[in-house]
Amino acid sequence: VQLQASGGGLVQAGDSLRLSCAVSGRAFGSYSVAWFRQAPGKEREFVAASFRSTNTYYADSVKGRFTISRDNAKNTVYLQMNSLKFEDTAVYYCAASASIILSQLKNRFSYSHWGQGTQVTVSS
Repeated sequence: VQLQASGGGLVQAGDSLRLSCAVSGRAFGSYSVAWFRQAPGKEREFVAASFRSTNTYYADSVKGRFTISRDNAKNTVYLQMNSLKFEDTAVYYCAASASIILSQLKNRFSYSHWGQGTQVTVSS
């Protein structure tokens, strides 16, 4: 399984941006997929996840602003980011797992497949 993230860029506070993550491999619909982010000097943190094409979950810091969605026909997961803030600046990574359990969904160490990351910079 390979993941390719794209869509990052430089935007102003209050703007929107949509990230995409193309996932190779079979049975994409059964995978749990997630977005994490890592700001300079900080640990990689959970942003949002889609658990086996059923429910979605968000970090409190992005709830109501970010939306994760997936197109299983295109093997692609998206992260729509609205009302961006300076503190959203980070490298964003997509991750996937075929076997993750719900209680570990927000744990970055539970994901076996990662994309290369895409930079999102929000100017204040």
